[in-house]
Amino acid sequence: MTSLLPDRSGTRPGPRSGTATSARGRRPLTLVATLGGVLAAAGPLALCLLVGVAGWFVVDAGTHGAPRDGLRIGALGWLLGHGSGVYVGGVPVTAVPLGVTLLAAWSVWRTALRVGDAVSSYGPDADGIVDGERDWTVPVAAVLFGAGYVVVAVVTVTLASTPRTNPDTGGVIAWAAGLCVLLGLPGIAIGTGRAAIWAQAVPAVVRDGLATALVVLRGWLLLSLVALVAAFVVDLGTAANVLSQLHASPGDAVAFVVVSLLVLPNAAVFSSAYLLGPGFTVGTGTLVSPASVVLGPLPMFPLLAALPDAGTPPAWTAALVAVPPLVAALLVARAQHRNPTQRWDEGALRGLVGGVAAGLALGVLASLAGGAVGPGRMTDVAPLAGDVLVQAVTTFGLGGLLGGVAMTAWQRRAARR
Repeated sequence: MTSLLPDRSGTRPGPRSGTATSARGRRPLTLVATLGGVLAAAGPLALCLLVGVAGWFVVDAGTHGAPRDGLRIGALGWLLGHGSGVYVGGVPVTAVPLGVTLLAAWSVWRTALRVGDAVSSYGPDADGIVDGERDWTVPVAAVLFGAGYVVVAVVTVTLASTPRTNPDTGGVIAWAAGLCVLLGLPGIAIGTGRAAIWAQAVPAVVRDGLATALVVLRGWLLLSLVALVAAFVVDLGTAANVLSQLHASPGDAVAFVVVSLLVLPNAAVFSSAYLLGPGFTVGTGTLVSPASVVLGPLPMFPLLAALPDAGTPPAWTAALVAVPPLVAALLVARAQHRNPTQRWDEGALRGLVGGVAAGLALGVLASLAGGAVGPGRMTDVAPLAGDVLVQAVTTFGLGGLLGGVAMTAWQRRAARR
């Protein structure tokens, strides 16, 4: 996908080497950055189109509709991953399949790194940047990168939308711009080498805290995913029973698997909300949490077999309240083990900043993971995002603080020995 960009293996002295580079033979920054944004969007979009056509053919062997219908479904799936929402039979579906969003985010990040490497020789060298010389290479490249991505998104909305589906163009533009700002801009900065220079102005405790937050968030989501898979395996018979009641053909079963994989990140966030305590809803008037499970009629979707039984949960679920701070403490200690310190203030701040930042990020994910997935009661299927935010910031912050202090004490003792 990114093979049209300049080769990374070529030698291009730039800000990282501090040497001047002749402009002869260089591709224009406008072309490289804009093309990078187009390719970052086009790669996942092409994959979604391919899956849409394959799904159209597998489900009914192409007996109904035309290949363009599969293409439209694939394009709408890509747009849903960018917050477009869509109407299905007059019913709004606003939930974002985070699997598609993660694929798009990965594409933006990797392509932005390539673009940054390609334009690293533009602008002043490293000595000039350190001396305060103005350098607009990264901002200009990021704006052009984002423009290319947004253009692909708008064209896709225009071609794929119909009066009955009516995806939200404004939502797509906002999500596309957000991906380019949150991932494209840092990726270009890192690819050019400017980020390493600018990072020196950031206090070390902030850099270490953010690195710790990434470790905590990644570890917690992995634990949540493991808990989800375990719950699903325990009640695998229910999922098989659902498929049998639907009289699903092999093609239908494959379609269910693909859809389940696309929403698996959403399910991991739901599982995270359960482990934290607040829980989530699977319809209006429902609640799934360690303290109470209130369910109503559910759609025939195999992944819902992972839900606990309605009623009063077992007594052992009350112990889940200790899991978040304990996990945060262990993950912070592990992160600090790789980057040791003997200063009490540094150890405490690393853990506290890392835990609080991870809690904030998890609260944002909880707000994005839910939405309307059908008519009636199914317009409210979401984690309790506000409660998740408060609980995650509190427990991760406390656990991170304890983990940082404990690891600092251990490292000080080891140093004395």
